[in-house]
Amino acid sequence: MASSPTAAAAEDAPGLRKIIHVDMDAFYASVEQRDAPELRGRPVAVGGSAARGVVAAASYEARAFGVRSAMPSARAVQLCPELIFRRPRFEVYRAVSQQICAIFLDYTPHVEPLSLDEAYLDVTRDLRGIGSATRIAELIRQRIRAETGLTASAGVSYNKFLAKLASDQNKPDGLCVIAPARGRVRGQPAGGAVSRVGPRGAEKMAGLGIATGADLRRLDLATLRQHFGAQADYLYRAARGIDLRAVMADRPRKSVGAERTFDRDLSSGSVLRETLETIIDLAWDRIARADASGRTVTLKLKFRDFSAMSRARSVAAPIATRVALAEVARGLLDQVLPLPQPVRLMGVTLSALDEPGQDADAGATAPGQAQLPF
Repeated sequence: MASSPTAAAAEDAPGLRKIIHVDMDAFYASVEQRDAPELRGRPVAVGGSAARGVVAAASYEARAFGVRSAMPSARAVQLCPELIFRRPRFEVYRAVSQQICAIFLDYTPHVEPLSLDEAYLDVTRDLRGIGSATRIAELIRQRIRAETGLTASAGVSYNKFLAKLASDQNKPDGLCVIAPARGRVRGQPAGGAVSRVGPRGAEKMAGLGIATGADLRRLDLATLRQHFGAQADYLYRAARGIDLRAVMADRPRKSVGAERTFDRDLSSGSVLRETLETIIDLAWDRIARADASGRTVTLKLKFRDFSAMSRARSVAAPIATRVALAEVARGLLDQVLPLPQPVRLMGVTLSALDEPGQDADAGATAPGQAQLPF
């Protein structure tokens, strides 16, 4: 892996895309610290009350104490007694996200937002003719700092998987480049590099003696299918740095929502109801950003033993407000309480979407050039 942009920029790769993954640093918490100078340098959590809420985001000062997103607020306070809680201000986060997206669009029309605080950019042919994905990432990070007062980390590579992996390497406020010659995930921990395996997949990897990407790459596809089923093909490709997905601007959506895995299993009905409100806030933030409305709300619960339960309800009129979403989601939770065992994950999703017209092919093809200096 190349952590030095200078070294990586010297490598040429014929016929490959140039992809940037930009990830804001502790976005919600950083906005709160920016707007309230007295919070700067102090541990801050965005989320519900300390008694029953869930942490939606934590500043780096809070993370130093072990505070993480999706952690029960009571546990967060135990880890960091000086933790300062702020209620989410999604309208502010959304406005800042729009500022950041406008910066992206100065360099490429091929922008695929993943959430308010991260996005993929395909700069194979950038609008300004800069030619270097590394330089574009540097310029974007500089402009984000100058125009919003916030910091962002970026990863640069030739596909989405590696670009996202790179953006995690030098956080916060860092830049990492994975050039084509270094594309295989060698010494990286397998569970961290191959991020979609989940806790159960990580346990299987440990049982098979898989600790790094190189360990994973030693297994053939048949063996992976035997142990990981539908995930096997993804794991096989990811361990070899292969990801053929294109950056999709305004990609069509089938559903929009949010889910969180908790540090500690939850069982109390009152705590689950309070937690549901945080999940609804996160889901509605994404729904509003997508300008989506839909008719079906699904509540997802995953239990301590990894078994899952989902309940869905469809309504006649499209759900277009948080109030309407919350009413249905609360009803779904009330239907299943009390639960048979504690919950480790909760999610709320809106589907049967009726969205504004989209160009599903936007960004799907980004022709390569003869030489792509990273």
